[in-house]
Amino acid sequence: MRIYTRTGDRGETGLFGGGRVKKSHPRVEAFGGVDELNSVVGWAVTTVSDPEIRARLGSLQPDLFTIGAHLATPATNGRRPRLPELPNGRVEEFERWIDEAAAELPEIRAFILPGGTPGAAALHVARTVCRRAERRVVELAAEDHVEPVILTYLNRLSDLLFEWARLENHRSGGEDVLWAPGRR
Repeated sequence: MRIYTRTGDRGETGLFGGGRVKKSHPRVEAFGGVDELNSVVGWAVTTVSDPEIRARLGSLQPDLFTIGAHLATPATNGRRPRLPELPNGRVEEFERWIDEAAAELPEIRAFILPGGTPGAAALHVARTVCRRAERRVVELAAEDHVEPVILTYLNRLSDLLFEWARLENHRSGGEDVLWAPGRR
């Protein structure tokens, strides 16, 4: 099987379940943003030193693939091909993980700059890519149906990635990089 099909050479791509759209279509931007997030999460898994964070982070990649599949599949005549179940219950799990991390971390007293350890920096990159993916999904939702759990999932995931970046710094003995306006 060849990796190239030549079907996208004119700036269009096929959707799961049929149909073609421009590669700049909001649906493609949405599932492309989630695909980019999944790639960055995969990279973060390789840089995070804390085994608990690394394991939990790796558990998100199948969720993100499922979310991407749902975003890549518009309802055609009110029907969709059979898709994997969306990760119900994950948002509550995220909130529990956020609360656990917050209980271990010092109180935030200033804005935190992305950085610290390589793992924390990778988690901050994942957080910003998550926010961009979320914006793309919001844009798609303005013109077509998007399951509400997808928006909630991405919103809470960005919060979790922020706390994990802080936790990665903390558990490694490092500190958050605080923003001090006016200092160089």
